[in-house]
Amino acid sequence: MDTHGRGLHARVLASLGPSITSGESPTGTVLRIDELEARFRVSRTVVREAVRVLESIGLVESKRRVGVTVRPPEQWNVFDPYVIRWRLAGPDRPRQLRSLTVLRSAVEPVAAGLAATAATADQCARLTGLALEMASAARGGTPRDYLMPDIAFHRLVLDSSGNEMFARLGDVVAEVLTGRTEHQVMFTEPDPAAVTPHIRVADAVRARDAEAAEREMREIVAGAMKELDILAPGSPADTPAAP
Repeated sequence: MDTHGRGLHARVLASLGPSITSGESPTGTVLRIDELEARFRVSRTVVREAVRVLESIGLVESKRRVGVTVRPPEQWNVFDPYVIRWRLAGPDRPRQLRSLTVLRSAVEPVAAGLAATAATADQCARLTGLALEMASAARGGTPRDYLMPDIAFHRLVLDSSGNEMFARLGDVVAEVLTGRTEHQVMFTEPDPAAVTPHIRVADAVRARDAEAAEREMREIVAGAMKELDILAPGSPADTPAAP
């Protein structure tokens, strides 16, 4: 699903979703279909398509004689890429980024260790190739140039783990990395030094060294947390204990 897609449905969704996740439309707010038609100047069909998406990710529920009601945050599908994207675009961005980075800290090192035992020869070669692309982008590219191979690298580690649950978190990690770039919650120039542990992860996976792969991936996510501490500091309660 992509809110950046064309069409009326995408436009309605791109307005309603952030309104809900930012708290502008708080829990219990009733969204009337006819009012939404008038507000967005679209057909009832378009509005209902957007509402169905919001229902599918837990942001709203439809009740007869009541309308479409905003649900409380604890009922949202917080792993859905839409929800992540909208929350990262809102006022709660630092806490959301921190929460997601803690998730990465728990999952990605383990996935890298598993990849060292489960990755195919082709996956090992692709990991190395992506790490080299990142190195090239870090030397003379923009954050956007760096982003694409970075996303592909972390997706591939999760896929190569052989664990289908980890693999499904690829979209989550992609949204985190994209959000950091789009909202400038990272340094303005790619850091060549940050590429080194990615190369070491690729080398460890190819060498079937699970301990080294996990250790180097832990360094990557620890570096992401340190970057957040500088660029998007949170309250002490938001800061996890060091791994």
